[in-house]
Formats: sequence, C-alpha cells, structure tokens
Amino acid sequence: MSTAKADFTGQVALIATMHGKQVAFAAPLIQLGFTVQTPEGFDTDRFGTFSGEVERSGDMLNAARAKARAAFLHSGKSADWVIASEGAFGPSRVVPMLAEARELVLAWRPADDHEVVVTRTSFETNFSHLDVTGETTDAELATWLERIGFPDHAIIVREGHTPVKKAHRSGFTLSWLASSFSGPIRLETDMRAHLNPTRMGEISILGSELAERLSYPCPTCAQPGFGLTGVERGLPCEACGTPTELVRQEIWSCGACDHSQSRSRSDSRTHASAGNCPICNP
Repeated sequence: MSTAKADFTGQVALIATMHGKQVAFAAPLIQLGFTVQTPEGFDTDRFGTFSGEVERSGDMLNAARAKARAAFLHSGKSADWVIASEGAFGPSRVVPMLAEARELVLAWRPADDHEVVVTRTSFETNFSHLDVTGETTDAELATWLERIGFPDHAIIVREGHTPVKKAHRSGFTLSWLASSFSGPIRLETDMRAHLNPTRMGEISILGSELAERLSYPCPTCAQPGFGLTGVERGLPCEACGTPTELVRQEIWSCGACDHSQSRSRSDSRTHASAGNCPICNP
C-alpha cells in the first residue's frame, strides 16, 4: 500500500442531493482537503422515488452516474468531483426473511471521467410495511411503529397504490387512519435519507469508506481510488485444510488502469475454524 496519500486541498466536492446527504459525506471529505458544496435547487426525485411515482431508470450505478452528471451541469460545471449515492431495499438475497439494504456511492471527476465506486450491503435497515385492515389492532400498530423507530423515522401512507402522505411523523392512530382514508391502507417506512436515521448512518459509513478509497493512489497510475473491490474465497480449514466459503484473499484494484493485487486478509487470519468446514462440520 502506498504511504503517500492523495491531497485534495482546494478542490470542490459537489454532493448531488436534496435529502441532506451532505451530513454523511462532509466530514471525511473535508479531512481530505475538499471544500464541500451542494447544488441549490437540484431535484433528485426525477431520477427515481422510493414511493414509486418516478421509477428509477437503470441500475443503481447508472442512476448515480446520471444524477452526478446532472448535478454538475446544474452547478455550472464548477466542481472538481461530484458525489452521488443510490439505495435499494428489499428481502435479503441470502436470508429472504430479513430486509436488506444496499447502498452505492459514486465519486466522479468530470475532468477525465474517472470514477471511484464503493458499495455496502447490510441488514441495518428498518425497511418494512404494514397493511392496515379492519382486523388490525392498536397494539399491532404500536408494535410496528416501535419496531421501525417512529417518529424519528418517518412513514409513507399509501391508499391503494397511491402514496397520499409522506414524511409522516406524528399523530398516528387507527382512528386517524379510519377517519382520513377510505381505501386499503399500507404504511411504509420512508426511506429518504433525511427522514431515516438508520439509512443515513449506513450512508455515513460509506462516506468514510469513500474518503479512505480516494486517499489511496494507484501504485501503477497514481490515480486516486485504489482499494478493496472484491474477494477470493477458500480460506483453508485449520483441521484438514479443506477450502471453506470464508474469504482467503482480498482483491484491491484501480478503476482507472485496471491494475489489481491480491492481498492477505486485513485481519491476518490464515485459517478457518473447523466449524466453518464442509468436511469437518458437514
């Protein structure tokens, strides 16, 4: 790993957000020397909304790219780097009974189209919904509200397929719902970052990881953003040597020149316990 870290003193990092994500990115970027700005009056909802009025076009990375480029133009092309993030939520691909959060952050340098991308997948999310029917009790509603962290975390009220109230944070009772709406009611967690502290916390973790990636230049081309991009599995069992599903090596690479390196695990672990072995613990 290079010991000389990149210096961004005097450079402007533009955060493409209308939902307060600069709170998650500002501190680690400022530590690198950036001046952090947000584009005033920039509408990110046109790239997709969690409530469904606007479908996201393409995957998370392409949506982040579109958002970053639009923010750059909106700002008068005044930024050295543009930071854009996207999130997705749903049943876990590994444990379907659990909700999973996926976050992606893109740092884009307009001068040469250089990109640095970091991603995070975790179970740290309150993503959930509750269908309110005539059989729903006050206790069931209260339990759900407590579980999703209401009122610190806001709610979307959906009547049928239509979101009729967003960012709801107060006065939530079955009697209020019954008197205010006539159709089928679904309550959903509002996943916009400024209304969801759990999600903002996950984005903050990615903000620190992005700053860490940016701080390391590639040992071959010296472009910023050299870091962990993948893994090789097969850590050998400590008892019999059989490869396991645990990570054996980390893959570090550069998005500018495609240089990559295989490195030992950051925790220096060289063997898996027998409990993780398909032979010793079938």
